[in-house]
Amino acid sequence: MSTGSLDGRGRTTAPRRTPERSAAFAHLSIGDLRAYRQALAEEENRVSYWRRIIQARLDVVRAGEAGTVRVDNLRNVLAEARLNSGRRVLITVGPIEDIPPLPDLATLWERAPQPDDPNHNEALARDLAGAEIQLSAYRAALHRRISGATEELIARYREDPSLCLLALPANRQDAEQRRALAVLAQRR
Repeated sequence: MSTGSLDGRGRTTAPRRTPERSAAFAHLSIGDLRAYRQALAEEENRVSYWRRIIQARLDVVRAGEAGTVRVDNLRNVLAEARLNSGRRVLITVGPIEDIPPLPDLATLWERAPQPDDPNHNEALARDLAGAEIQLSAYRAALHRRISGATEELIARYREDPSLCLLALPANRQDAEQRRALAVLAQRR
């Protein structure tokens, strides 16, 4: 039984839980599981991008209400999106009920702020804020699915470490040779 470990600041951290296999992924091969996780990561990247765009547009609408729209403000808001660009489509595995619906971004995007109509701008800001909340909930659901797929991969790798070798490029060796090498490595 693990009693935890020390973090970089000398504090004791909780012991890590060993990932276990999940019946929800039993129908997927290791390759399909990797592809599923990659698809989720790509979807999360797209959602993160749109969430930042919606947040920036909301900032512009609010700044317009306050009369403070400046190009420098926009540069600062949009520059943050470049910092997060290292993140990586969605394939249904679990019940779709755990994924909230996405807002109608196309309709929302067509609506432009109206400098002489504060009621319109308030409604637009409210709808943008609502869309950001929906995107955040959708993103959180994607994170839960990514975590589940990652835990399943770890559990499978712990069960059979030779599965790690299947991720290597196919042109190096065929899968049987990689599996044989893994078995030999385990015996040493």
